[in-house]
Amino acid sequence: MMDIVENNDKNQRILIVDDVPTNIDLLKEILSEHYQVQIAKSGALALDIISRTLPDLILLDIMMPDMNGFEVCEKIKSKPETADIPIIFLTAVNDAQIEQEGFALGCVDFITKPITPLTTLSRVATHLKLAADNQRNKKIIENRTRELDDALESAIGMLGEVSQLNDTDTGVHMWRMADYSAALAKAIGWDDDQVELLKLAAPLHDTGKVGIPHEILKSPNKLTDEQWDIMRQHTVIGHQILIKSEAPLFKLAAEVALGHHEKWDGSGYPFGLAGEEIPLSARIVSLADVFDALTMARPYKRNWSMEEALDYIRKGAYTHFDPMLVECFLSIEDELKKIQDKWSAVH
Repeated sequence: MMDIVENNDKNQRILIVDDVPTNIDLLKEILSEHYQVQIAKSGALALDIISRTLPDLILLDIMMPDMNGFEVCEKIKSKPETADIPIIFLTAVNDAQIEQEGFALGCVDFITKPITPLTTLSRVATHLKLAADNQRNKKIIENRTRELDDALESAIGMLGEVSQLNDTDTGVHMWRMADYSAALAKAIGWDDDQVELLKLAAPLHDTGKVGIPHEILKSPNKLTDEQWDIMRQHTVIGHQILIKSEAPLFKLAAEVALGHHEKWDGSGYPFGLAGEEIPLSARIVSLADVFDALTMARPYKRNWSMEEALDYIRKGAYTHFDPMLVECFLSIEDELKKIQDKWSAVH
C-alpha cells in the first residue's frame, strides 16, 4: 500500500465530503497516514471550508441531503480559484448516466462503494500527480506566454520607432496614444481581448512612414502639393507592409494604418471614405492620435491643456471625428487624465 503513495507529500490536503459517518471514518483510516484530511458532512460546510483553505483533492459523495454532490461540484467548478481542484465522486450506484453527468460537470474520476483501500489510495495518488503536473504545465505556458507578449511588445515598439527615427518622443507618444485608443475602445463596449489587440495595433499606425523620403518626412518647410501627395502614401505603404501577416494583430494594424487619416465627412485620405465606411478601429486611433498630438509638447508648438484638446475634439465631431466616439471620449475624461499622469511620470 505504501508503494502507491510513496511520491505523495504529507502536506497535501484531501477534503472528504460525505454525510455518512461510517464512510468518513473508513476514508480517514485509509488516507490519514499519507495526507492531511479534512471532513465536511454537508455540501454547504464543504464550500465553507474550501473558501478558507483550498484542498488539493476532493472526495465527494453524490447522494447527500440539501445539496447533492453534483450541485457542490458545479459551484466549485464555476469559480476560477477552485476550478482546477480535482474532484472524485463517491457513489454506491454503477450507472452510466450518473458517470456521464459527473464527467460533464468536471469530475476526474469515480470511486464506487463499498470503498476499498487500494483503489482509493491509487486513484487519489494518480489524480494528485496529474493535478500537480497540470499546474506545472500551466505555469510553464504562462511564463512562455508572458515572454512572447514582452517580445511582441518590444518588436512593436521597435517597428513603430523605425517609422520616425528622429522623433525623440516617439516611444512615449506611441504607447500613450495606444492607451487612449484602448480606453476609448473599452468605453464603447469592446471586449478585453479586442481592446488589448487594438492597444498593440495602434502604435503601428504610422509604419508606412518608413517608405517616405527623409527630406519630406522631416522637412522644416511647408510641404508642396507634390510632396503632400507622397506623404499621404504612408497610409497605403503601412497597409502593404502589415497586411502580409495573417495574424489578427497585424490585420488590425493594417486596417488602422490605412484608415487613420480618413475623416468622418469624407475629406480625409487615402480614399476619401466617410462615416461608417471608415473601419471603427481606424476611427478610434485617429481620434486618440490627434488628441495625444495636441497635448504633447513639440519643438515647434506648446502642449495644449486637457481642456483645450477636448474642446478641439468636441468641435471636430461630424467633420473630422465620429460623433459617437467624440461623445464617449469626452465622457472618460478622468480616465484620460490618469493615462496622461502615468506617462508624465515615465517621461
